[in-house]
Amino acid sequence: MSDMLEVIIDSIRVSLMSQQRIVILREKNAERYLPIWIGVYEAESITIALQEVEVARPLTHDLLTNVIQLLDARVLRVEVVALRDDTFFGNIVVEKDGNLLSIDARPSDALAIAVRAHVPILVARAVMDSAGIIPEEGLQDQPADEPGSLEKPVDAEPAGESSEDRLSVFQDFLEGLDLDDSPADDEPNEDKDH
Repeated sequence: MSDMLEVIIDSIRVSLMSQQRIVILREKNAERYLPIWIGVYEAESITIALQEVEVARPLTHDLLTNVIQLLDARVLRVEVVALRDDTFFGNIVVEKDGNLLSIDARPSDALAIAVRAHVPILVARAVMDSAGIIPEEGLQDQPADEPGSLEKPVDAEPAGESSEDRLSVFQDFLEGLDLDDSPADDEPNEDKDH
């Protein structure tokens, strides 16, 4: 697994232009970030699990986690394995009776499972090398938000840090996006991670 890098969920952000969500993965022990567009429902599901919000009935990702456990299997890790045509591809790696199973999944769904199962999140080195973002010099010394937190409103910024400074690392990435190809919020079944 030397071709895989461990990451954590740094934050989930909302695009001001389209209200789409972006999950920001941060390489563990490094200042390199991987932004992935995800659907509204997946973003809410990840946030609910990260903040340990109790829900009355299982959500879809809770259901899948429960099914895996009831089948005497366990989630070992989730992976972002490829980036093709601006679409990220992921796996949920499950162990059942000593056998490893790689289940194809959108990274957003895999992340929602990972935070529920408390397992590592890995990204292929090739994906991080091609799509990862390194902050500009000087921004690396600033404290990062607590993992999994939502972007803070403008009036809740830490002293000496503005939203513009914190988000400037993503400016080039966002400016290069063609938002006309993004799925609409009202088409959840057509949603794909990109």
